[in-house]
Amino acid sequence: MRTVDILHSAKRIVVKVGSSSITGGNEPHLALIVDFAVELKKLGKEVVIVSSGAIATAAPLMGLTVRSDDLPTSQALASIGQAKLMGRYEAALSKHDLLPGQILLTVENLDQEKSSINALKAIERLLEVGVVPVINENDSVATHEIRFGDNDQLAARVAALTSSDLMVLLSDIDGLYTKPPQEQGAEHVAVVKFGDPLNSIEVSGTSTGYGTGGALTKLAAARLATSDGVGVMLTATANVTELLAGDCKFTWFEPNTRD
Repeated sequence: MRTVDILHSAKRIVVKVGSSSITGGNEPHLALIVDFAVELKKLGKEVVIVSSGAIATAAPLMGLTVRSDDLPTSQALASIGQAKLMGRYEAALSKHDLLPGQILLTVENLDQEKSSINALKAIERLLEVGVVPVINENDSVATHEIRFGDNDQLAARVAALTSSDLMVLLSDIDGLYTKPPQEQGAEHVAVVKFGDPLNSIEVSGTSTGYGTGGALTKLAAARLATSDGVGVMLTATANVTELLAGDCKFTWFEPNTRD
């Protein structure tokens, strides 16, 4: 199975990208992700982007080099950085005569029926009018106790809410490995069958920099999404330009069959 075949078979696609993939030295990746979304739209696909990066965008502007454990500081950074982050998406999309539509969500928004339905209606109307929804957790009001904790889970929840066919999880590595890929003997896993407990897989939950999601969170998000009938493609952000050519390494998580 190739990435191009999976992408062509999907109608509605959620693309999730983490902080480390589009900030710092990886800032140019954001434009590549936008170009990828535009190519999908040209193929008639509906694309939703779930993007981290607000806090990581603001931190250097405020002279911070490490993530703060202070909640008000993190909230303030999210407020500052979200505007900057959306400005970058707006600039990248404007080159294609497209607009982004910002949606900030909390756990409560998706746990409560009325607000989750309202969120769905907003996303679907943006898609109807040709705007690219860009979704992030509303970190400026979220608390340590009640938050997604990582946007991998948020992306899975959004994919399920919108009845998407596919979630593309962009990461620092090109898929799932039998053990941390830097360790000797680690082997790439090409396909994960739905319901596979992956008992032989050694997964690390660590992350770096301002990102809050490691391999463990991506695996948990893949399980959540596939249980709701959403197929999941996990690959490296650096591969985004090769996805429609089908010439890159990835892991495919097979979805549960929808009723």
